[in-house]
Amino acid sequence: MRVWQIWGICMKKRNQNDKSVINALAMVTQFGINMLVPICMMSALGIYLDHKLGTSYIVIILFFVGAAAGARNVYHMAKRIYKSAEDKDSAESVIGSCRKKDKKHFPERKSDRKNGNTGAVEREEQDST
Repeated sequence: MRVWQIWGICMKKRNQNDKSVINALAMVTQFGINMLVPICMMSALGIYLDHKLGTSYIVIILFFVGAAAGARNVYHMAKRIYKSAEDKDSAESVIGSCRKKDKKHFPERKSDRKNGNTGAVEREEQDST
């Protein structure tokens, strides 16, 4: 692990594990916010309506409506995250299999690796002339 010193402060270079921890914390925070915001908004609306109308039961009803809305938000967010993880895994497997097939059917030439070329540009230039 590299240590860098900037303005007298030692900083360690972060690796991929640090990013995954930060991403997990951000996701947990999003789940909490998605649950709390509808509950607080509906409870505040219920308190306001109870005060205006002189009742005392609307806040309870709207609290449960907010809880249901928050649960719906969390469910859809989890579903979206799960689907994107599945898509990413399937895309990686497809890309990996395509790379294996390309190497088998179209092997690189040693001259291409030395020059850093794939050969596609050179062939297009030859075809156009």
